[in-house]
Amino acid sequence: MISASYVRMMAAYNRWQNGQLTECFLSLPDVELRRERGAYFGSILGTANHLLWGDLMWMSRFDGGDKPAGGITGSEALCADLVDWQSARKDMDARIVAWADGLSDERLAGTLTWFSGAAGHEVTKPLGMLVVHMYNHQTHHHGQIHKMLTEADAKAPVSDLFFMPEDA
Repeated sequence: MISASYVRMMAAYNRWQNGQLTECFLSLPDVELRRERGAYFGSILGTANHLLWGDLMWMSRFDGGDKPAGGITGSEALCADLVDWQSARKDMDARIVAWADGLSDERLAGTLTWFSGAAGHEVTKPLGMLVVHMYNHQTHHHGQIHKMLTEADAKAPVSDLFFMPEDA
């Protein structure tokens, strides 16, 4: 389905995107980050928090590390402020990159079994499909954040993959 090199490229892309978003966030007053904007997770910070929560949840399944407290409901309040989010986001991006660096094509071709609280039972799915889902989830919410930044008159970052610097 996908290769380990694809997973590493997408881990770098995700880290690059989050770094750019952090720069945009730092240029906005807190009230703009928290303003209700009609998105599913409310605000720019709420959506960024949910995205971080989702990455924490998927990585807990992929690497066996800690998972976030609580469920999807409330995920928009994961970090109390931008300083907390920025630190947690940087750590999460490093965790994703380290996991991707250690991933093999053979492992990626296998399956993953976990108990899904949302489904209420144990689930087994192809690992490659789940990794694609995690990256699609990131892209989806990065797009929502991009739209909200544009509405806030902030200069939203470039998101095209081919613009990612070689050293990202």
